[in-house]
Amino acid sequence: MEHMYLVKAAEIASFAATDKTHFLNDNAKRRNKSLGDLTGLTGLGFHIIEVEPGYESTEFHVHHYEDECTYVLAGAGTVTIGDEDYDIGPGDFIGYRKGGLAHTMQATGNETLVCIVVGERLAHDVGDYPRQQKRIYRNAGQPWNLVDHSAVTEPQGGKK
Repeated sequence: MEHMYLVKAAEIASFAATDKTHFLNDNAKRRNKSLGDLTGLTGLGFHIIEVEPGYESTEFHVHHYEDECTYVLAGAGTVTIGDEDYDIGPGDFIGYRKGGLAHTMQATGNETLVCIVVGERLAHDVGDYPRQQKRIYRNAGQPWNLVDHSAVTEPQGGKK
């Protein structure tokens, strides 16, 4: 597929979104338009997402190696960052630092929550899902690995 460099507003509006449900959370449902994929970006994901009222954008998580951020275009929601909840609306920006606090968003208003979500796409990342007590390992070219926190061990490398 040849990727374009410029995507006009009319093309974005007519571009079919992908329905996504998070593999660890059936209430995390969103429609996703990956403009980064459409234009051939490989190191950066750039998405317009839509979340219907009552649904979350993703499972509560944190990335250990990748930064990500969200800019709210329309609708109302609540972002959970660590143990705190914050109301969000159009014009609000949320930056999630790699290795920072776990986070998720939920659409709480009567209309669709629409956001731009941007994240790094490194060849390797490790993430945690604290509510699920699970860790995910992602490595380019290999299947993702999901393990229970209780199964993670920390051997001392080089010990004789």
